[in-house]
Amino acid sequence: MKRDLEMDLLRSFVAVAAHRNFTRAAEAVGRTQSAVSLQIKRLEEIVEKRLFERTRQSVSITQTGEALLVYANRILAANDAALSHLQRPEVEGLVRIGAPDDYATFMIPPLLSALAREHPRLQFEVTCDNACDLLPQLKQGQLDLVVATHRPDAVAGQIARYEPLHWVAAPDFMDDPEEPLSLVLFPVGCVCREIALDALKSVDRSWRITYSTRSIGLMEKALQDGSAVSAMEVSVIPSGLRIVEGAAGLPPLPEVVISVHQSNTAEAHVSLSADFLLKKLGQKETHAVS
Repeated sequence: MKRDLEMDLLRSFVAVAAHRNFTRAAEAVGRTQSAVSLQIKRLEEIVEKRLFERTRQSVSITQTGEALLVYANRILAANDAALSHLQRPEVEGLVRIGAPDDYATFMIPPLLSALAREHPRLQFEVTCDNACDLLPQLKQGQLDLVVATHRPDAVAGQIARYEPLHWVAAPDFMDDPEEPLSLVLFPVGCVCREIALDALKSVDRSWRITYSTRSIGLMEKALQDGSAVSAMEVSVIPSGLRIVEGAAGLPPLPEVVISVHQSNTAEAHVSLSADFLLKKLGQKETHAVS
């Protein structure tokens, strides 16, 4: 007898596939780690194949898991779209969204286009700035939602996913550990900037900031001459740059957390938009640049 794929099981499966970590996946779906582990075991019993390979240090998805992930995202998207249409078919209003420039360039536009197709009466206004400047605007009622980056030890908001952070540079970049490292970074207040500088201080590497800008386009151009590096999340690395982890004098960088923030008194159209962004950001596949 065939058994159906249950929505709750698929949601936990997608969370584990996104985070590659049962503890973080449990936080994302609001369950305990043991509950998520039992859900994955139950799903594996239904499909009769292993979905993840687990060790004490890591979680990796199997080929069967990769195949199921495609269908799981489609099933969940169809389910959520149907419920949104039936429960709130006339949702409308302006949603004021704050996001860093790199997110507003690479992540936000396709998500808002998809949301607008489901709810054509929604309107969006996006403000670009560092999270430390956007979050006060949210508290003051000047913004409705904020997509922000946080250190893994200072998480706030609703977690969408954990994101790898990398040193990036032009393809012909050559590091000279005897010379100060030239840096192209977002301005003061950016979490990635703080993490990068802390990492360099931890290995006593000298550095100087040659560009400090909110523009991801200017950052890419500044890096293209091959003499500087930056620290960027894997999903927003421009195609013309490469990851330079392992170069002499460049210490490893920790993951960061992408979160969605909204007011506790958010209206229905804002809450719907927040839920949509949270779900899509959690499902969105990251890409590595080689």
